[in-house]
Amino acid sequence: MANETTVNDDAPGGAQEPGLKKVMGPKLLLFFVVGDILGTTIYSLTGKVAGKVGGALWVPFLVAFVVAFLTAFSYLELVGKYPKAGGAPLYVHKAFGVHFLTFIIAFAVMCSGITSAASAAQAFSGDYLEAIVGDGVSSWAWLVAIGFLLLLGAINFRGVGESVKMNVVLTCIELTGLAIVIVFGLVALISGTHSPDVDPDPGRLLEFNAGTSPLMAITSATALAFFAMVGFEDSVNMAEETRDPAKTFPRALLLGMVITASIYLVIALVTSTLVPTDTLAESDGPLLLVVKAAAPWFPPLLFSLIALFAVTNTALINMLMASRLVYGMSQERIIPKQFGLVHRTRRTPWVAIVFTSIIAVALVSSLKISDLGSTTSLLLLVVFAVVNVAVLVLRKDKVEHKHFKAPTWVPVLGALTCAFFASPLSGRPGTEYIIAGILLGVGVIFWAVNYFIGGRQQKFDAANLGK
Repeated sequence: MANETTVNDDAPGGAQEPGLKKVMGPKLLLFFVVGDILGTTIYSLTGKVAGKVGGALWVPFLVAFVVAFLTAFSYLELVGKYPKAGGAPLYVHKAFGVHFLTFIIAFAVMCSGITSAASAAQAFSGDYLEAIVGDGVSSWAWLVAIGFLLLLGAINFRGVGESVKMNVVLTCIELTGLAIVIVFGLVALISGTHSPDVDPDPGRLLEFNAGTSPLMAITSATALAFFAMVGFEDSVNMAEETRDPAKTFPRALLLGMVITASIYLVIALVTSTLVPTDTLAESDGPLLLVVKAAAPWFPPLLFSLIALFAVTNTALINMLMASRLVYGMSQERIIPKQFGLVHRTRRTPWVAIVFTSIIAVALVSSLKISDLGSTTSLLLLVVFAVVNVAVLVLRKDKVEHKHFKAPTWVPVLGALTCAFFASPLSGRPGTEYIIAGILLGVGVIFWAVNYFIGGRQQKFDAANLGK
């Protein structure tokens, strides 16, 4: 999440404005973590994961959870050690002190937010929308997706306060939809009250894609399923607004991840048992198929509306984060200062919002939802690998206050697993690296323009990025 508390350069002596108010307790932080992780993947990409792995849909989600859990321990050590908003760029900068590397990490996080929002936009214009307005959506789905992103840009422009309030409402709706899938699905399987058109088969839970080896099926599917567990890293930016973060964060973050992973696993088990794999693989509205199979009496239109609100929540959070990162990089003078312009009336970074929206529109107009989801996970896996290394490097930096410390083997294994799933060894197609390279290349161009034409010194305070 973004903060709008900044250093007042016009104040006498460069004085800072008052620090952020510590308003988040354990319950509110837990709600934030859960809401930030749940989102587009489970509602729209479950079928694409099934298409890669086969009926054993639960396996890649379980592996993705383990990889994310390892990295979460590194984040917990770092946020306890340095309880300031900033996240990955701050930790990487403290560890290595290389400004260009810090910038690349910040830009990668920003790009991951945009690709995530673009995938949500495609999910919004897919099967769920078709269930509401009828057949024929596919012919103008791209127009709906673009309109969706422009609407998010307008909400973002209006102000962070409105965005945060909407996030709370959408998270509640999102959880309601997942509860419907789990409860109806389990009742249908236990009581046999499912639709007569389906034939539940628990045996599918042990079936892997016949077109490849089980190991490659799992790794390639996990590379996409990891998208389901991202989001927890956003919570570290709330450290300055959390009471006793060294104590509160470990409990809230780990419990939140366990809750969300449990929800994902149960949904994966129910989904694969009720719906054939090939049917799932063809849909970007897989949970609607589950509801139709488990409770044919439940209005498809109502569940589709819930799903659309859920993917909207994911997109809103990510576009908010991305625009604030661009604004923060501009304020620190590492990209042209024009990106930091703030609207006089709304007090929002309107140029950064326009810039991130344009990139999202370009992506949603040219790529498939699975490519967008995989690119998001690729970018963040690279970031997480570097953060896991950073926590080991920063062990030499001692602080006076007590904080959580992960066992050394955890960040080591976290770095290795993140690097593996980000590499071609996991079965990733080369197109994902091309997409990620183009996005990061845009950032490098801005860096170079600012350095050689703007004449700026490439030094900055990493703690101010994303504020």
